[in-house]
Amino acid sequence: MDQLIVALGIAAFFAGMIDAVVGGGGLIQIPALFSAMPNMAPATLLGTNKFASVWGTVAAAHGYARKIRVQWSTALPAAIAAFALSFVGAYTVTHVSPDFFRKLLPVVLVAVAIYTLSKKDFGSVHAPVHAGRTEKIAAILVGSCIGFYDGFFGPGTGSFLVFLFVRFFGFDFLSSSAVAKVVNVACNVAALLWFGYSGHVLWQLGAVMAVCNVCGSLIGIRLAMRYGTGFVRVLFLIVVGSLIVKTTYDAFLR
Repeated sequence: MDQLIVALGIAAFFAGMIDAVVGGGGLIQIPALFSAMPNMAPATLLGTNKFASVWGTVAAAHGYARKIRVQWSTALPAAIAAFALSFVGAYTVTHVSPDFFRKLLPVVLVAVAIYTLSKKDFGSVHAPVHAGRTEKIAAILVGSCIGFYDGFFGPGTGSFLVFLFVRFFGFDFLSSSAVAKVVNVACNVAALLWFGYSGHVLWQLGAVMAVCNVCGSLIGIRLAMRYGTGFVRVLFLIVVGSLIVKTTYDAFLR
């Protein structure tokens, strides 16, 4: 049992580190939980993952807010919308199969990767293109779509947020990561409330993993701040590539 906790703690550390920079920590943490505890109910493992990761996401959001200027006029409306719509997504998944999303996701991720690779200066300059009412409406639309997606299906939520804030708001990758963390907190809290209410969280294990996740998150922020937008862009492409492989396998080969 001790070895299992150590292994999950290590997984949580690296998940927090990756997630703090570009999202995608679930690529590490969720498979680790399912591999270590194969007989546990999937909902309980997902709930435990959310409990562990939400603290790392909060630490990342706080860390970014201390070191760079977070675009709160975008982050807060998007976060509020994401919080509300993640509940709707969680409710919908109990009535509608997510199989369509499962097959569509690899295609969308390939398009994201191709677009990012083809635009060499994509996300290299921070030049916001929205302000005032337009900014708030756009933020609410993004938050609503991603919040619903996170509650309904979920893989790659953080990476999608980073891409959308670069593509449609004109942020650089570093600023996009900061705003994405704020929105991610809202998504994770909403999901955790649902899992906690339903009794699907291993609180003690989740607490240990949360500490490790936060430690990894703090390291991730340091790396992002030290190496800047270019580093975030490269890591983003690596995570998206990993997501393409995993989601293709889940959709068509499993």
